[in-house]
Amino acid sequence: MRLGLAANQLHHAHANAALFRWLHACEAGIRELELGLHAVGRTYDAIHRAGYLERYLPLRRYPYGREGGLMKLVAEVVGLGPDRVLDGAIYLIDPVDPSSIFPEAIALKRQCVIHGKPFISTVATARDWIEMERIHAGFAPDVGADLFYDLGQQTLALIAHDAMKPQMLAYAAEHFDVLSRFAHRVGTGTTGQRLNELAWSRGWPADQAWVERYQSGPMGGDAQIADLVLERRCQRVIFFEDPHVARQHEADIQLLERAVTTRTEDAVCMTSPKVAARWAAAVTLRSGG
Repeated sequence: MRLGLAANQLHHAHANAALFRWLHACEAGIRELELGLHAVGRTYDAIHRAGYLERYLPLRRYPYGREGGLMKLVAEVVGLGPDRVLDGAIYLIDPVDPSSIFPEAIALKRQCVIHGKPFISTVATARDWIEMERIHAGFAPDVGADLFYDLGQQTLALIAHDAMKPQMLAYAAEHFDVLSRFAHRVGTGTTGQRLNELAWSRGWPADQAWVERYQSGPMGGDAQIADLVLERRCQRVIFFEDPHVARQHEADIQLLERAVTTRTEDAVCMTSPKVAARWAAAVTLRSGG
């Protein structure tokens, strides 16, 4: 596997920055997986200076962002032939860094979503993804990742745009037992109602909501869930986005995404049904059934 790798300046500006906390926690897993990391210039240079991934040949340097490094990652997520294709991207975002809303940054996420590849924007998501892939590769669980699998202490947000609601319902039906392990589930208006109806049809007590419903997205539900994330009362967001449709409440959607990246150590976000299904399978494997 090969992932693009970039981090805004805040996340590699000092010895305890987010990029280095991720590498400290996951370098062994990266090496076990022989994960290819195609890092844009400043991110690569920071890793080299900090002494991580020394003599690790799958770490490759790309040009600086201003020289087109991030643009090249976007093209390789789409695919430029068998030797130039990425399986996803890690982009550790500082939500107040203007470069995080440059066209190439937005396009990187959009193309990952379109092609069903992981777009990883927080340290928590990056740690969670490494453990997920380790489990699928047959490695023993990393106790350092146990906190991401303690679902009984977590709240899960389930959100889907209109065109993606059927996929969310299908996903919830297939992985109902795993999703039911969470202490609490929240969702926006219509999606939440449909998920409750699904749960009741599966035998969930009819007098209990499987998902606590907030407002619809256009009426502010994304903002309400963003507040839960900011208060560390929601640890995981599964957000099936439709990248092809302009939305009147785009600002609310971006607000939720900014809340997730603000809580980079705590919030895990998945935007691809394929990745979310792979994570659910890893939960089952890791717990032994």
